[in-house]
Amino acid sequence: MDAAEKVVLDRDGVARALVRMAHEVVERNSDPTSALALVGIHRRGVHLARRLHAQVSELLDGPVALLGRRPQAPVVHATEIDFALDGATVVIVDDVLFTGRTVRSAIDALFEYGRPARVQLAVLIDRGHRELPIRPDYVGKNLPTSLAERVNASIAEIDGSDLVTIGVVPQVGVTA
Repeated sequence: MDAAEKVVLDRDGVARALVRMAHEVVERNSDPTSALALVGIHRRGVHLARRLHAQVSELLDGPVALLGRRPQAPVVHATEIDFALDGATVVIVDDVLFTGRTVRSAIDALFEYGRPARVQLAVLIDRGHRELPIRPDYVGKNLPTSLAERVNASIAEIDGSDLVTIGVVPQVGVTA
């Protein structure tokens, strides 16, 4: 972590945010006749989806689908969904929502695999600055930022620890 970065969520803060989000998912999707599935956006969203999946499954005490397993070495643009999407409520999970372009791509990819009844969005951090009309249904933390700031989300499974920081975007070609 850079000295100019400010910690926004530590390990406990990330855990609390995910627990709250899991409860919100269950509250909005408690109909036992409706299939529920969680799909994480590679890379960090996949791990957050796994964590949410464990909590939502425990709260619902029933089956909840999750994005299929993926090999250790990432394959660029690889998508694997091993459950039926038709008629399901699909919750897309990502770490940081910024412009909305990644989410739009994820929605496009979902419809290649079927026609869900509903698509919802869960993000650990919503930093604003949307370029597309996309709004999350579940948010761990709203973090209004300027375009001169950068949000860094670290996830234990990839980065060794859970930590969300905010810092200044380095200026290219500017010397101090």
